[in-house]
Amino acid sequence: MKRAEFKQTLYNIFEDTGKERAAARAVRQFLVFLIVMNVALSVVETVPKIQESFNGPLKAFQLISGQIFLIEYVLRLYVADLHPPLRRYGPVFARLRYAIHVDAIVDLIAVLPLLLLLFETNTAVTTLVILRLLRFLKLARYSPALRSLLSAVASERQALMGSTVIIFGVVLLAATMLYLVEHDIQPEKLSSIPEAMWWALATVTTVGYGDVVPVTDLGKVIGGVVMLMGYGLIALPVGIIASAFAREIHSRDFVVTWSMVARVPLFEDLKATQIAEVAKLLKAQKVRAGTVIAQRGDVADKMYFISDGDVEIQLETKTVYLGEGEFFGELALIHQRQRESTVTAYHDCDLLVLEAFALQQLMDRHPSLAAKILEEAERRAKEGRRVVGDLAEEELEMADVYPTDEEEAASEPELFPDEKKASEDER
Repeated sequence: MKRAEFKQTLYNIFEDTGKERAAARAVRQFLVFLIVMNVALSVVETVPKIQESFNGPLKAFQLISGQIFLIEYVLRLYVADLHPPLRRYGPVFARLRYAIHVDAIVDLIAVLPLLLLLFETNTAVTTLVILRLLRFLKLARYSPALRSLLSAVASERQALMGSTVIIFGVVLLAATMLYLVEHDIQPEKLSSIPEAMWWALATVTTVGYGDVVPVTDLGKVIGGVVMLMGYGLIALPVGIIASAFAREIHSRDFVVTWSMVARVPLFEDLKATQIAEVAKLLKAQKVRAGTVIAQRGDVADKMYFISDGDVEIQLETKTVYLGEGEFFGELALIHQRQRESTVTAYHDCDLLVLEAFALQQLMDRHPSLAAKILEEAERRAKEGRRVVGDLAEEELEMADVYPTDEEEAASEPELFPDEKKASEDER
């Protein structure tokens, strides 16, 4: 393998692109497992008995993990200049820009414990534990939900800052009122407003530790009001983050779904609003590994998009596989006929299903949309696009398959057999 090909393969594996999906998934799962084990063992080894009994194996595991994280960091720097946004900076500056990116800094933090293993001082040990626990941050790279949560918090930082100011204001006001009311009665517990703020904070957050409690009637009234206000105040930032997180997830799913629909040749010339209308028709479907999605001989009346997982398509001559982001069954939307291949879930799959009946209803409501889709289908039929059963040429390209027998390909059913036959009779 040439150096450029090797480098591109590494990039595809780390960034989960190209055809190395299986290798990328294996590397991702291994690194996630290693991160979780490091965090778990960092917590467990603080137990003196475990530290004394398994000091050798734990230290060896730390050393091996650190070396693996170091190799990962170096390789990510090596392929950094292949990132589309960084390519224009050249190999050196692209790597420098990548090195100051948040993800790269987190990767570097995960490597630092390897260097501190050489020291045995208490400060080094404490720092080592902290840095090893910070490896938990690496999970953000492999968890879209965690990245979406961080993005939601960042996008609503001003609203969260405002709610924090409101909460702090209420805590300060409550502490001041209780100090004025009960300072003389409880001078040892409410000697100052800062001392009273501990009670106010515990009460607003509805924790109520009980080490400081009002004893006068007026103080109890103040405490009750602060407790009731606490429910609404704590719900304020929670509601902000929850709504922002839901919006972030919805936006991400919509972009992914929209891009998958836009890749389908029948829809690629549609306007953005029309593609969005088609995307709304998609229905989510979860399929366990080994489940038959489409059986040979059944009527092909659905198109499938693979949002996660892999499917196995059994053709007459070979078996092919399609993975995340790919689709199959496009011809089923235009001309329902019997399927000539069996499609099975190779791994657990998350599918988006587009039914021909639902698309037809949408086309009936929007004649302009119907005209564009039918025009594209007719154009592709006239061009003699290659098909295998109900799989169109683009689907065959994704699976690296083409009809090898020209006569067999020519005998495949066409998109508009009735229309073509009528045109030949007219001639």
